[in-house]
Amino acid sequence: MTVRATPIWDPGGYWRFSDERSRPFGDLLGQVGAREPRLVVDLGCGHGPMTTLLAKRWPQARVVGVDSSESMLEAARALDPDGRVEWVLGDLREWDPASVGAAPDVVVTSSTLQWVPGHLDLIEPWVGSLAPGGWFAMQVPGNFDAPSHALMRATAQGHSRSGELTAALEVPAVGEPATYLRLLARLGCRVDAWETTYLHVLDPEAQDENPVLTWVTATGLRPVLDLLQEGADRDAFIEPYAAALAEAYPRTTAGVLFPFRRIFAVAQRPDGGA
Repeated sequence: MTVRATPIWDPGGYWRFSDERSRPFGDLLGQVGAREPRLVVDLGCGHGPMTTLLAKRWPQARVVGVDSSESMLEAARALDPDGRVEWVLGDLREWDPASVGAAPDVVVTSSTLQWVPGHLDLIEPWVGSLAPGGWFAMQVPGNFDAPSHALMRATAQGHSRSGELTAALEVPAVGEPATYLRLLARLGCRVDAWETTYLHVLDPEAQDENPVLTWVTATGLRPVLDLLQEGADRDAFIEPYAAALAEAYPRTTAGVLFPFRRIFAVAQRPDGGA
């Protein structure tokens, strides 16, 4: 059995393209109809800006953010000087809903489950933990066949450490919208599932030589960067990968166009319980 190390996340990288990265969260939250939830949980809260939005939307609610990266949580706490959110270190594969001490009214997980092996099996107990009438909302990237990722894998295969890199880039599969809809409907929920392909316009001011590389450096490329330290090994990967990205995503008069597919599902548990 191959055991992959958890990527080391860089909070600073998430500030780049913050508007583009936050838009799917807003679109997801727009379909959550909870009015006065008492307990809201964000699973995979990262460096915290989206979680603080939950606290602003529902000011009366207790809000808990869970993440497996201490560096991300440190950045999140810095964004929350009043301690409005409870920031909790934890692996989502082991997270126990009972640990929050009450049935959540809203559970949100955004851009996280693609890193969690077997996450389809975790959704059922999470939904089962909801209070009657509670909401579960999730969003994952659906772009793993896009050039940004296909070229990453192809470059890894041509590297002298191809075995290590290929294993590091094995990301747990995400489902299609229908996969999540069927699962959540089977649990007795009312479900809305959909997909959106955003056409992000990166770096319209032409200040970044390779903005798609900058984007993936904070996300999909993290396993490679964690494995290849500064030096010849890293350069032998980054140089051909960057060249391939520049060809796949050429600059236009508007900027660099970066299509990004996202998969969404929002479910409400029946008033009487699932």
